[in-house]
Amino acid sequence: MSTITLPKTYDVIVIGAGHAGCEAALAASRMGCETLLTTITIDSIAQMSCNPAIGGPGKGQLAREIDALGGDMAKAIDLAGIQFRMLNTKKGPAVWSPRAQADKCLYQSVMRSSLERQEGLEVKQLMVTGLVIKKGAVAGVVTDSGLKILGKTVVVAAGTFLNGVIHIGNATLSGGRMGEFSSVSLGQCLRELGFSMGRLKTGTSARLLSRSIDFSCFEPQLGDKNPSPFSYDTKSINIDQVKCYLGYTNKKTHKLIRDNLSRSPLYSGKIKGTGVRYCPSIEDKVVKFPEKDRHQIFLEPEGRKTCEIYVNGLSTSLPQDVQIKMLMTIDGLKKAQIMRFGYGIEYDYADPTQLLATLETKKVRNLYFAGQINGTTGYEEAACQGLIAGINAALRVKNKSPFVLDRTQAYIGVLIDDLTIKGTEEPYRLFTSRVEHRLVLRQDNADLRLSKYAFKLGLISRKKLATIKQKGKTISTELSKLNSLRHGNTTLAKLLKRPEMNYQKIAALDSRVAKVSEEIAAQIEIEIKYEGYIQREKSFIQRLKKLDDKIIPENFPYKQINGLKKEAMEKLDKIKPRSIGQAMRISGISSGDIALVLLRLE
Repeated sequence: MSTITLPKTYDVIVIGAGHAGCEAALAASRMGCETLLTTITIDSIAQMSCNPAIGGPGKGQLAREIDALGGDMAKAIDLAGIQFRMLNTKKGPAVWSPRAQADKCLYQSVMRSSLERQEGLEVKQLMVTGLVIKKGAVAGVVTDSGLKILGKTVVVAAGTFLNGVIHIGNATLSGGRMGEFSSVSLGQCLRELGFSMGRLKTGTSARLLSRSIDFSCFEPQLGDKNPSPFSYDTKSINIDQVKCYLGYTNKKTHKLIRDNLSRSPLYSGKIKGTGVRYCPSIEDKVVKFPEKDRHQIFLEPEGRKTCEIYVNGLSTSLPQDVQIKMLMTIDGLKKAQIMRFGYGIEYDYADPTQLLATLETKKVRNLYFAGQINGTTGYEEAACQGLIAGINAALRVKNKSPFVLDRTQAYIGVLIDDLTIKGTEEPYRLFTSRVEHRLVLRQDNADLRLSKYAFKLGLISRKKLATIKQKGKTISTELSKLNSLRHGNTTLAKLLKRPEMNYQKIAALDSRVAKVSEEIAAQIEIEIKYEGYIQREKSFIQRLKKLDDKIIPENFPYKQINGLKKEAMEKLDKIKPRSIGQAMRISGISSGDIALVLLRLE
């Protein structure tokens, strides 16, 4: 096949227009780079392949951090959301997490519009099959039609499309998503370049016709009366919220599944990839939790104007006839009509320890990986990686220092640190439990933590930064005021610490206490009520910071350190931690190993 070279050279080329690719392309173009976003199908931009929702524990924090750094996910869900809830409010504020059901098609439309209107960004429907490599650095991409497109940097955000195989019972189909082509050649190209690749598995549930469901058999799940927006730019959410519904499987469901396990590709040996531990298929749940008589399922509308219902909790790759019978065992779904059958999908991923903290690959300069290619699962996990990869690709083009968040600064920092230092052999999902400093890294203060970086990168305006700074100043002023003003024999701050008190009640006691927004009032309450815990956490972070500030040069000679164990030497040389703090988090590295590295470093 003859090759034609596109006359234009791009600063950044992004492969894949899923949640990672969208954020990568938007970030790079907003930073002034000529950017190309390629996708196999333009109509599938920002597709929600699985459940139609954004947020949840850990994921909601990521979405708000993406917003604070100038990304678009939070803005899109605020416009496309049909039900909003703040989860875990009965627990402490460290784990409060926003979640929203999405109008799936509207979400895609909002994101596509943002991409198409963005200056300096081109979107093209192309199948990328290979990379152009020159002198150890990526220099562009090649498509299936023989078109060569030159670029200074490339971000691979291929989702589940790398050598994707769909499983429904004994049937196997090549595809990155049902009804869409798989990308076989690009995965082969990465292998030939020497990348260590593995196989993972995920899956999705059946979609049902809403008018065929008896909703009276299910418990309605309502949205919050005063919903919290995802984006800090959204003042309020004023919509008629739709209902979701809670139901359960039963013993009949489980017996049917057990009787048909031999027809499941998960248990017949057809699927080799490792599945998602924290979002298992219904087959996995029945086998691994035999003592349970029922499992939760949620009926989630896919949009405001569609009759399609997503059955969350019933992900499966069982044959289609079994899927039909399985629904008939559940009250309310006995006459349910399946619009789309559930399926499992296997795909290639690259060992993420082959990446630097910037998400640039160690093997090929100027090449970045983002999203499910790095072993993650979830829209939010993908989107935040895309944002960081896009930012760093743009910084490389501009010959500027890279941008890295560590695990004391953001949930994003925890996710990337976990991936690049520890790696993963199963689809990685971020939970609040993975984040050591979650009381400080809350969903409500992401703008105060991260907006200064977004402004420096050119991703938010000076006006927006000034607004956020004023918010921080107001919080600080009112905290000082509450600690100095007295009511009777105690300060207003100590009064606010009492469980029954809130900011509004304190303001009613003293006219000198300012009237502030609910958002600011909530943050003041958290800072006062959890003051001791927060201060202890901040002190701990400062101690850790000293270790993360001890930078290790990229070509540090671990093999020349006398006394360093062979295992430690090999791991350190492979992963190449950027700091002593990161080196300490590598599995199998002892304090003695760290002492030897420090000695050589100093």
